[in-house]
Amino acid sequence: MSDKKCALITGSGRNIGRAMALELATRGYGIVLNGSTDRQACQNVADEIAAAGGESVIAMGDIGEREHAQAIAQTGIDHFGCIDVLINNAAVRPNIDFLASDEAQWDRIYNINFKSSYWLARACLPGMIDKGWGRIIQFTGMNAQQGYEGKSAVSVSKHACWGLTKSLAKEYGRKGITTNIISPGTIIGETENPKHVDHMQSLLQDNPSGRLGKPQDIASAVALLVSEEGGFINGQLLQVNGGVVT
Repeated sequence: MSDKKCALITGSGRNIGRAMALELATRGYGIVLNGSTDRQACQNVADEIAAAGGESVIAMGDIGEREHAQAIAQTGIDHFGCIDVLINNAAVRPNIDFLASDEAQWDRIYNINFKSSYWLARACLPGMIDKGWGRIIQFTGMNAQQGYEGKSAVSVSKHACWGLTKSLAKEYGRKGITTNIISPGTIIGETENPKHVDHMQSLLQDNPSGRLGKPQDIASAVALLVSEEGGFINGQLLQVNGGVVT
C-alpha cells in the first residue's frame, strides 16, 4: 500500500483521460487508470507513468454498472489507501432521436454519464473526509449546457452532473473537499477518427483563440483544481474552450 496521494480517473486510456493521468503522475500522484474494454490502452499509459518514475494501478470495469464502479474505487483504495482525487471523465455521447429512443437507452446513458459519478463519489468521499482533504472533478460540455438536437439524454445526464457538483461543493467544502466541473471546448485527441477531425477543424473559424483544444489544455486546468493553490475554487463550472462559450 502506497502513502502518496491518489487520483482515480475514469476513461484514462486515451485523449483527455490519458493527458490528465500523465499530468498528475508528474506531480507525484498515484494514478488509478480505468477503461471499460481496452486494457492495452490503459497499460500503455501505465508504462508511460512507470517510465517517468510514477506509480499506477489499472482498474478495468464498466462505470455504468454500480458493482463495477464500486470495485474500481476499491481497487484504488486497496492499493493506495485512499482516493484523494476523483475525476469523472468517462462518458458516452450517442446521437439518438428523442421519440425513437427507448427508456433502456436513456438509462444506459444516464448510468454512465451521471450515476457513475454518484456511485464513485459515495465510495471515495469517506476517505477524503477522514483526511480532511479531497478533490472531485466532473465533466460537462458546451453543447450539453445549451441543449442540442439528437442528444437530449446526454444533455440531461450532464446537467445532473452540474447539479451534483454544486451540491457536493456546498455539503463538503468545510471538510476540505472541493467539487468542480469542467466544460471542454472542441478537443483534438491523439486517436481521433480522421472524419471526426475534419468536422472539428471546420469549427476552427468559430473559435476566438484561433485554434482547437488539446488534451493537455484540460489536464492543465485539472492540475490547478487539484492543487493547494486551487483550494478556494469550489462549486464552479470552468469553461476551457478558447472563448467559444463565455
